[in-house]
Amino acid sequence: MYNGRVIICDDEVEILRYLSKILTAKGLELEVFSSGTALMSCLENRGLDDSDLLLLDVKMPDLDGIEILQRIKRLKLEIPVVIMTAYASINSAIEAMKLGAYDYVTKPFPKEKIFGILEKVLERKELLKENSALKDELGIPSAASPLVFASESFREVHEMALLVAQSDSNVVVLGESGTGKELIASLIHSNSPRAGERFLTINCAALSDTLLESQLFGHVRGAFTGAINHQKGLLDAAHNGTLFLDEVGDMSPSIQAKLLRVLQEGDFIPVGDTKTKTVDIRFLAATNKDLEEEVRQKRFREDLYFRLNVISLYLPPLRERTEDIELLASHFLKKYAARMKREITGFTPEALQLLVSYSWPGNIRELENAIERAAILTRGNLIRPETLPVWRSAQAAELKQTDRLVSLETVEREHILHVLKAAGNNKSRAARILDIARRTLDRKIEEFGLDDAGAL
Repeated sequence: MYNGRVIICDDEVEILRYLSKILTAKGLELEVFSSGTALMSCLENRGLDDSDLLLLDVKMPDLDGIEILQRIKRLKLEIPVVIMTAYASINSAIEAMKLGAYDYVTKPFPKEKIFGILEKVLERKELLKENSALKDELGIPSAASPLVFASESFREVHEMALLVAQSDSNVVVLGESGTGKELIASLIHSNSPRAGERFLTINCAALSDTLLESQLFGHVRGAFTGAINHQKGLLDAAHNGTLFLDEVGDMSPSIQAKLLRVLQEGDFIPVGDTKTKTVDIRFLAATNKDLEEEVRQKRFREDLYFRLNVISLYLPPLRERTEDIELLASHFLKKYAARMKREITGFTPEALQLLVSYSWPGNIRELENAIERAAILTRGNLIRPETLPVWRSAQAAELKQTDRLVSLETVEREHILHVLKAAGNNKSRAARILDIARRTLDRKIEEFGLDDAGAL
């Protein structure tokens, strides 16, 4: 018997009867829809009401499953979605998975298939609760944001992460600070064979050597001044699960040497103890440093580097993912507006243009901070440029531009070219940012000869 709530959406009466029968027999609470329109009306009006799984038909006469997935993504509704179809198509399967579908089944499917998926979903739900409680107990922050993206560059990273998740190899996630390395690590764990076990994280740069060693390996009572009780370390707590070492490039040589033994031998000795403990852990690590250069400079052990870096993933900075900025900004706005109980529905075109054109050196973390600040300062229901911390930087840049006297035509040409680049050379998106008709933009592009600049 299960304890959970499932939403079913299918236009085939027999499928609805079949699923209703087998799922209610397992003690599940159901909500059934026979059309995509009815489902979306419900989701838009009242959300998910803590539902655990959505079983969604891909072929329906009003709204198909792919379009519903896209709408769910835009609404930022977090629920595992399983696509059901009688038409076995690898293309629709890939498209569904890219849009964030949890799984994909072809009709007719045995009840064991649905039960297997349901068990994984409910186990993951309980694991997330347990992991969150454990992190609170250990003082470890949880990842704050889900993966939100539309760019091809991040989609490639996402697909590679899902692929390497199936192995048990160690992975190093590279990228600038604030690009979402912990979220990718969490994604790898949650889609790995260890998904039913714990996923724990530790920031190696945030702790002194003594505290980092104690947090990782644990200690016995009396091991050092202040060690009044026995403390279980993260290596012990992560047994059979995954341990994410954030900012591993900042780990001292002495801790590196002790960690290497864990990776090589699968055992360790708690601080102050004499007994060896054996563990089975998958290690994921992240750093914003060039580990190869750190190895050349003898600041990072070469043997540890090769043990950790079986597979590496590079996360592009936000300035190379301009297509994602609007999606991420909307996600953060919804989050903070709800938290503050404010009726803030979006951004003015000028604010959106400012967000897209800014370089975001602090990446997603800086963007989230900017949106939180704007949500606090705005007085209406739309975020305006002056409430964004990047507005003053933009003003200063504009003042600097006035030192160079050029024609109005040159200013217009350069501005359109800048917006096109910021929009990833997507004309429709650029026209929306410029607040002009697409045909007007096409005429300007032809007039200024911008097609040679790569506009699409």
